[in-house]
Amino acid sequence: MNALHVYGRILLCCCVVCGVAAPRSAAQNGSARPNIFLITIDTLRADHVHCYGYDQIQTPALDSIAKEGIRFAQAFTPSPITNSSHTSILTGLLPSSHGVSDFGVPLAPSHPTLAELLTARGYHTAAFIGAVILDSKSLAPGLDRGFEFYDNFPEHAATKSRWGRLERRGLEVEQHAESWLSKHPDGPHFVWAHFYDPHDPYEPPPPYSNTYKDRLYDGEIAYADSALGHFIAYLKKQGWYDGALIVVVGDHGEGLGEHHEDTHGIFLYDSTTHVPLLVKLPNGRSAGKGIDAQVRTTDILPTILELAGLPIPQKLDGASLAPLFTGGEATSRTAFGQTDYPLRFGWSPLRSVRTEAFKFIEAPKPELYDLRSDSGELQNKYEPWNEEVQKARKMLVASSPPTLGHASPAAVPASTIDELHALGYLGPADAGSATNAPEPSMLPDPKDKIEEQNLLHAALTAVAGEEPNKARAALEKLLLMDEKPATALTQLGHLEFSAGNYKEAAEYFRRAREFRPDDAGIALDYARALKMNHDPNGARNVLQASLKANPHQFAARLLLGQIYFRLGDADAATDQLESAALLQPENVEARTSLAKVLLTQKKFADVVELLEPLAQSSPNEADVFALLGQAYAGVGRRQDARRAESQAQALRRLKK
Repeated sequence: MNALHVYGRILLCCCVVCGVAAPRSAAQNGSARPNIFLITIDTLRADHVHCYGYDQIQTPALDSIAKEGIRFAQAFTPSPITNSSHTSILTGLLPSSHGVSDFGVPLAPSHPTLAELLTARGYHTAAFIGAVILDSKSLAPGLDRGFEFYDNFPEHAATKSRWGRLERRGLEVEQHAESWLSKHPDGPHFVWAHFYDPHDPYEPPPPYSNTYKDRLYDGEIAYADSALGHFIAYLKKQGWYDGALIVVVGDHGEGLGEHHEDTHGIFLYDSTTHVPLLVKLPNGRSAGKGIDAQVRTTDILPTILELAGLPIPQKLDGASLAPLFTGGEATSRTAFGQTDYPLRFGWSPLRSVRTEAFKFIEAPKPELYDLRSDSGELQNKYEPWNEEVQKARKMLVASSPPTLGHASPAAVPASTIDELHALGYLGPADAGSATNAPEPSMLPDPKDKIEEQNLLHAALTAVAGEEPNKARAALEKLLLMDEKPATALTQLGHLEFSAGNYKEAAEYFRRAREFRPDDAGIALDYARALKMNHDPNGARNVLQASLKANPHQFAARLLLGQIYFRLGDADAATDQLESAALLQPENVEARTSLAKVLLTQKKFADVVELLEPLAQSSPNEADVFALLGQAYAGVGRRQDARRAESQAQALRRLKK
């Protein structure tokens, strides 16, 4: 149990002895366990909410929770990235403890989630997410643990629009939560709803797009607030609101150009770490109370457990907030921060320590800010011998192991990389070998590179928004700034490839490969472009070299096999495609490609043996049945051939 937690417990006991009322949990009240509703609003700065003093926006739902609950004026997230910040909320742990510092990194089973802890005590649990960034099947594995229902995105989206494929509007998330609750009325409930709307690109629906046409970020916040308002109205209609414990929190903020950061993920300034935190207690207790002491989003899990009358795990980085709103504690809590996302660009990760008075940021060019006189963090007072610097560095060492300049390994499939790009993020392979520095101090300081990240983010967002000219302009500008522009060249190659300009695409990938000769992803892209540009021999040579360095590449072996087949070398094609099928036995394309080669060699029985199991496991693949029909005909099974060919035709008609 950490020192702050122990301190809070001691104070709580003292309050009881001295006659001061301790927080009354559901168990202490003798009442049923409360329904618990956790609302996280993505990319929400505290200073852009009306009840936090921002008069240029209307947020009536958030204001009502503040009026009927407790408003924490100084709450901080440990991470400016959605996956890491939500994992900290749901575990009570810092990223350095739970390990989810990258997209696709699984949450270890040794770290229980809030849903697991509540399920074990009889709660019915469900989660409703607003973006694929929190999909537990791909980018957030393990975050669904303990939830009876976790509202992931469809594996195969029925639309190419970002709505439904990458994001859900807040009202859709809210309606999904309503629907589940209406079908599962028996409590107690723990429901987590995630509203992604304030995340860029800022595209609020009407009337918010008109009301806030010059401030679209605020428009997204106002729209998310309306979704929260609908959920509150539903809870009141069901008679669940008054007795419920409701927590509303931002997962991280948004740069909005402060410190030259347009969005978030790179820096640890308050613009992206200061978030609103509102807690409504059951039955109106402590309504309208304001807490000025500094707190952390890691404090949410132990607070919920204590208020529900449930035991709190000992190994947490957060501590219950209950002593603060019962008068048993008034001390601010030290807030730690970290971001490994700069490693994606080949830049140094950052760590921070924030007290009420000072913030220290560990970086190649360290920073110290006196928050009492410089709340905007504009005047760097760093000196290595400064007492606050020395204290902060000791706390950082105690709070987390040293970082060695490598991003956490993340098993993100290739298909999911496209989703990351569409959301404006780089994928794990994008940084290439640029992060292979033994110490973070040997990597560039993100402060010196932020304009490059802004341009790349703008380009990725423009690609997702089908604005290729805008993306191309940003990437070409980036080329002039970056000394080793492999990422910009690769993205330009993807742009040209998508436009059908295969010669130009191949040239961009060739240039990118000069900077990252060992990057298998760039080699594969280069080979694909060469193939489409009618240069199969060149594509073959690139793939052979890449596979020599790393023989376990499924996509490279599949493409190489297809190229050998095109070049008329059936034996070499068979070797590569059999290897691909061994690497991914259930892959349809690998088996059908191999079947086509075998058919030219009149190995009909081999094709039947290869494809019959696939017809059972993949009954909606027209190519499988078409090829199987040819094989059946080759071995004289004419009735089976006609049946397979009819099935292939029916599937093709259905697809049309």
